[in-house]
Amino acid sequence: MNDTHTAHAAHTVPHEAPPDAPIDRDGVDFGAVLSFAGGLAISALVIYVLIWLMFRFLADQNVTRTAPEFPMAAGQEHRLPPEPRLQTNPRQDLRDLRDAEEAILTTYGWTDKNAGTVRIPIDEAMKLTVQRGLPARQDSKK
Repeated sequence: MNDTHTAHAAHTVPHEAPPDAPIDRDGVDFGAVLSFAGGLAISALVIYVLIWLMFRFLADQNVTRTAPEFPMAAGQEHRLPPEPRLQTNPRQDLRDLRDAEEAILTTYGWTDKNAGTVRIPIDEAMKLTVQRGLPARQDSKK
């Protein structure tokens, strides 16, 4: 029993390194790390230069383009969109609306020239209504 136990113990003894092998205490190869960082920096610089050249090329292409992008819209730069439009100055728009309504209420004018209908100022219309009276219904019970 003693012989088998000793044979088993011989198999579990760790393998020793040769005495002339260099000792690697921390496991980091600084030369490989510096080589990788240098390659990464050079790659980043090359990519940066290539992208800069591409942008310069595309910017020059954009400047030399003479035809408008949308040829049908070339003559319509100053055309207003259809109503209703967004209000850029709502206070002025309200003031204009009230001025137009005031002009209709305080001036004479044609409502329908073919039918002979006219518009008179509201003050005059009230005076005429007071003078003439309101029309009354005929009593239908009689």
